[in-house]
Amino acid sequence: MAAVDNNIQIVQSQSPLREAVRAFRQSWAGMLGILILTLVILFTFAGPLVYPVDPFEIVWAPLTPPGVAEQAPLGTDYLGRDILAGLVHGGSATLYVGLVAGFITITIGILVGAFAGFYRGFVDEFLMRVTEFFQVLPALLFAMVLVTLFSPTIYVIALAIGIVSWPTTARLTRAEFLRIRSLEYVNAARSIGARNQRIIWRVILPNALAPLIVAATLTIGIAILFEAGLSFLGLGDPNVFSWGLMIGAGREYILDGWWVVTLPGFMIFLTVLGFSLVGDGLNDAFNPKLRER
Repeated sequence: MAAVDNNIQIVQSQSPLREAVRAFRQSWAGMLGILILTLVILFTFAGPLVYPVDPFEIVWAPLTPPGVAEQAPLGTDYLGRDILAGLVHGGSATLYVGLVAGFITITIGILVGAFAGFYRGFVDEFLMRVTEFFQVLPALLFAMVLVTLFSPTIYVIALAIGIVSWPTTARLTRAEFLRIRSLEYVNAARSIGARNQRIIWRVILPNALAPLIVAATLTIGIAILFEAGLSFLGLGDPNVFSWGLMIGAGREYILDGWWVVTLPGFMIFLTVLGFSLVGDGLNDAFNPKLRER
């Protein structure tokens, strides 16, 4: 019995998932990214409870520098609104756009890439031509057109970013499906009568998730930058406070008040950096060749 227990422990210790978790914990980039994102999330969701100031409320004179007024510790914008209140309340909208746009991107990309890589032939040709059409379009310009055609709400912005960002994920998914579809365990599933839909979603996709998870973390960071870019160009949702809206509203006053743009820009930088570091850590964890470094 002792020998059996030892064998079970050896098999469990060699589990790919356990190895990936262990490798991620040993990745300084991944753990630093987790720390940064934890601090950002705590600041975003616990901050309004500690600092319950309306970000739309005018509290002091316009363009007051940080450290001058007690009512606005980090200064005010061009209207006299509290910058700290904007940072505290604006993070939830920014994270919402990033997460929703990332989910839309991954969903469309996986659907298109999975069907293209599995069925090949005409389906692959058609879906890849559609992917190439979206890929050659300037992503930011296309998102601007979509937001302009519809009302620039936070939901439309998230949807527009997701629609223009999926081609890279689709190509990655297709490449993984082309690699996996001819492996032995997939042929074994076919031989026992498994239907195509079951093979796609229950056999191939779980084994193709590793690079897709890494891509998802990076996609969220890119979506946050997209939202900031749209807001900088004046296409943000004026009714929802976000870090991108703060940058867009203060872009004309950057020479008169550096803090108006720099502070929300720094929060966006930290958030995107956190997601990028987590993506690097996941890449190291899921890639066996990188674990050996």
